[in-house]
Order: sequence, then structure tokens, then C-alpha cells
Amino acid sequence: MLIAAEIMQETPGMYPKVQMFIAGEWTDGTSGKSEDILNPATGQPIGKTPHASRQDLDRALEAAKAGFEIWRKTSPFDRYKLMRKAADIIRSRAAEIAPVMTMEQGKPVVEAQGETMLAGDLIDWFSEEARRAYGRIVPPRMGNVSQLVTKEPVGPVAAFTPWNFPINQAVRKISAALAAGCSIIVKGPEETPASCMELVRAYADAGIPAGVVQLVFGVPSEVSEYLIPHPIIRKISFTGSTAVGKHLAALAGLHMKRVTMELGGHAPAIVFADADLDNAAKILSANKFRNAGQVCVSPTRFLVHESVYQPFVDKFVAAAKSLKVGNGLDKDTRMGPLANPRRVDAMEGLVSDAVQRGAKVQAGGKRIGNEGFFFEPTVITDVPRDARIMNEEPFGPLAPITSFRSYDEVVAEANRLPYGLCLHDLDQDDAGDRLRYRERHGVDQPPWPRAAGSAVRRHQGFRLRLRGRPRGDRGLPEHEVRDPGERVRKSRVVIPGRAKREPGIHRAARKEGKWIPGSRQAARPGMTVDRTCVA
Repeated sequence: MLIAAEIMQETPGMYPKVQMFIAGEWTDGTSGKSEDILNPATGQPIGKTPHASRQDLDRALEAAKAGFEIWRKTSPFDRYKLMRKAADIIRSRAAEIAPVMTMEQGKPVVEAQGETMLAGDLIDWFSEEARRAYGRIVPPRMGNVSQLVTKEPVGPVAAFTPWNFPINQAVRKISAALAAGCSIIVKGPEETPASCMELVRAYADAGIPAGVVQLVFGVPSEVSEYLIPHPIIRKISFTGSTAVGKHLAALAGLHMKRVTMELGGHAPAIVFADADLDNAAKILSANKFRNAGQVCVSPTRFLVHESVYQPFVDKFVAAAKSLKVGNGLDKDTRMGPLANPRRVDAMEGLVSDAVQRGAKVQAGGKRIGNEGFFFEPTVITDVPRDARIMNEEPFGPLAPITSFRSYDEVVAEANRLPYGLCLHDLDQDDAGDRLRYRERHGVDQPPWPRAAGSAVRRHQGFRLRLRGRPRGDRGLPEHEVRDPGERVRKSRVVIPGRAKREPGIHRAARKEGKWIPGSRQAARPGMTVDRTCVA
């Protein structure tokens, strides 16, 4: 199989036409509006993203409604087979998709190919979970009652995905919804649409029925404010900034709709006195500068014990300076450009603020050249706690490093901010194990790069970081109608005697004292009563 770099040498500059996918058809939409897609390495347009009109969204909603009725009745085993086929398709196309992702998002083509291959693993994993959506038997209070808890798909889902991992984020939302039996409308990222489009194409080519998966683009606020309140949509899934997440969660709350939110973070990276410093610098620099730091679990506050502070800084600075920054299509590039000019402006602002407050720039600190959106891998030391970078998620290649003296001090600093997604800890005794019990962070990052890419790993999250559990073994239940409080979904009451069903006699039965609580029917000898709770 050709690797992505070889594909690009054979077909340079090939960027596909971006379209939406509605009711099983690829379409430009009816609005006639679009926006430019920029190559982050050059800053030049390479294509256009179409915008959905209200008419397009209505069509997608009706298709999702019809698709849900088809898909919910499709057996879990058949869902599994179609999803496994989609996984095989996306893997077979990884070498072709990866350069497209690099052209629109900027990450090195090796990272893009890894993200695309991981999508196959994620689809496989969720497809297997579809076959394990077990119910349960609840012990009844009476011997002649059987109580069954079953899981049902919640309904059509509206999902909103970000630009930093255009396949990785969308594939989790789509696969969890499909495994549970839901249809889904994905509002993809306008800045990185083609790789998300190719993911949806893999599902479509695998034979997922029309209407089950839809892909639209448009002005984010307009699309979200139309889809979320719409009565067809029963579940909301969003990955993005905390500010936007709060707004969408409030909008969903007005309509009492289930939400899953994966929001901003500010992950502490703690280096204890006994850590292997060579290993720590290698691991943390790889995690920090992956995807140019545009990763929600990227280490963003480096807290180093004072006894090893300077040696660690020296090693980390050397690692940062050794990175080759350039166009992600170059096979030697280890860090590509930032995804858009907004991130460059944000990096310059954070560095300037830190320096004004007394911090020292040990490496980088500036944008690179005037073409594209490149920024140097940057290391800043002696950063005061009130600096913006210590309080705002940088989402870029900035590494602020400060020292600590005691265990209690570093725990307090790690827990200071209202975010709790990821913790990186490096030590050789039980300090890291003890830290996990005192830290309010959902993912403890093991000491190897890219660990959070695992298909089975949960994103737990605390406080302002996350609402719901979008990944791992909790991803599927987020799309199911079920209740952890032992709700009875269906009860079967059998009363001895001749079999007979007599609906519509509940008034008489209530008077006779033979009313079955919670049912719409009266008990009669030999009658089987189905009692269903609607969630």
C-alpha cells in the first residue's frame, strides 16, 4: 500500500470538491453561499465549503427522521456488519485521505494518516458495542411479575465537530450514534471539510441506508440554533470551546434535550523529582507539539519540581528547537502550521502578555515568515500564575514551565482552574498514583505519546470540561434511552386463567380494585399486560 507522501508525489495539489450529504445524495445545497478553504501552509484558497440553507436543513431533518425509523429496526448484528465494512473502507483510503487532511488542516501527513487509520479502529470498536447493548432483569417485588430493562435508541442526533481533528472527532460521534440505532446529522467543520466528507463517504459506500447519516456545513450559530430546538432532534453532541458549549447546552436545556459536551481543557504536566528527565522531555515534547499543540489533551501547564527544574528546561528546550517545522506534506516535517490565522494572533498575544509579566522566552516566541500560519515551537519559563497562558487554554505550540516545591503545592495548582480533562504525570514512585485520587481530571495520560487516541479510552472529564461521557464504554449509552435508576422499561404480568385481552376497561377495573399501577389496561384472568415506560 502506498503511503500518503508517495500519493502526493504522484498527484500533487489534488483537493476534492466539497459537498454536503443529505438524504443519501451528495449536494451543493440550495443557498448558493460558500466560504473559502485555506491551506494553512500557504494561506491560499484551495476550495470552497458550501453552506446549507434552511431548506437544506429541513430536508436533512426529514431524512434523519425517516432514516431513524429504518435504522432503529435494523438488528444490532446487521448494524455491526455495515459498520465493519465502513471501517475497512476508511482504512483502504487512508493514504489518499491523509494528504487532503494535511492540505486543509496543516498537520504532518504522517499524523493525518494515523488519524484516518484510527478511525477504522474506532468504527470497529463501536460496531462490536452494538452487539453488547445488553438489557437487564430487575428482581420484582411479586413472584408473578417479570421486569426487564431494555435499551432503545434515543432518536436523531445533531452533532457539531471541530477543525483540529476533522475525522477523529466526527467518527466517534457518528459511530456511537449508529451503534445505538440512532440517525445523525453532522455539522462538519467549515475550515477542514473534505476529510470529514470522506469519512461520511466511507459510511455511505458501506451501505448505511439513506437518511441515517447526513453531513451539512454552514454558519455555525445559524445551523445550531435551528437544529437544536427542532422537535425531530432528540440528542445533541458537541466538541469545541467552553464558551460555545455553554451556549449550546443552555439552548438544549430549554428544550429538555440530552447533551454530550467535550469542551476546553488546560492540562497540567507534572514532573516529579525522581522522574527520568530524558524520557520526560521526550514524552512531553511529543505530546505538546503534536498537531502544533491544537489538541484538547495537550500538556499546557508544565509544573516541574524545583530540584530538577533547570535540567528539565534545558532538555525540553533542546527538544523544541530540534523540531522541523514546515509544510505537512513534506515527509521530514514534524510540526506543521497552525490551522488558521486566528491561532497565530492568539499565540502572539499570549507570549506578549507572559513576557510583560516577567516570563522569559527560552525558545521560539514568534511566527515564522509571512506565508501561511506558522509559529515557532515556544518554551516560556518563570511564568507567573496571573499570566493569561496559565489561565487560558493556549491551543497552540506554547509550553509555559514553572516550578513547585511540595506535593500539596502542585496538587493545588493542578486543581486551580475550572477544567478537568487530562493530567500528565511523570515519576518513578507512587506520587502519580496518589495524585490520581486528589486530582479532578478525567484522563490520566500514561507516559507515552498519543495515548488518548485509544478507541476504548473514556474521556471522563470534570467541572467545565465535559458533560456526558462521549468516548469508550460510555459512548454508546449516551445515545440510548436508559436510566441508571432501575427504571422498568417493560413489565409482563401474567394472571392465571383463560387468555383474554380486554383493552379500554380501565375505569371499571379501577372501581373493582383490579387496576395494575402504571398500566393503561385492567387485569383479567389469563390476560398478559404489557407495561411500557416512555423515557
